[in-house]
Amino acid sequence: MTRHPPEKPVEFEDEFVRGLKQIFEEKIVFNSVIGLKIETLRAERVVGRILMKHDLVGHFAFNRLHGGVISAGLDAMGGLAVMAAIGARHMDEAPAQRLLRFGKLGTIDLRVDYLRPGIGDHFELHAEVLRLGSRVASTRMEFRGPNGKLQATGAGAYIIS
Repeated sequence: MTRHPPEKPVEFEDEFVRGLKQIFEEKIVFNSVIGLKIETLRAERVVGRILMKHDLVGHFAFNRLHGGVISAGLDAMGGLAVMAAIGARHMDEAPAQRLLRFGKLGTIDLRVDYLRPGIGDHFELHAEVLRLGSRVASTRMEFRGPNGKLQATGAGAYIIS
């Protein structure tokens, strides 16, 4: 059985990275709506970014980010971390073949703890896979403000088969 995270770093091919970015940033349309972009894509950790815009305001008096954007962003990043871990597990396959493995990926459970108001001009999201089983993956996520302060945390479980 392949360990997660892998014992040695995995370098994804440009074709795989481009394909995964296209799936994540364009084909999952809601990610595009909230402006979620991939910054770092590694087998052991993924990082994303959301720029604040008027359409994402949840509290008009404070220009605070809507809590739904925070939870959706954390969920998406948990899913992306699982995609990267699956991609790393099957490096023996061609990049295009690995990209087809995400068709059955879905959220089973999501927990979000809101720690501070979502205030800032941009936000950084981090996610990592804690366990990648044959049917279920468990993840941990963080949502940080522009100053690096933790604003929310998340934990998710995802069906992978």
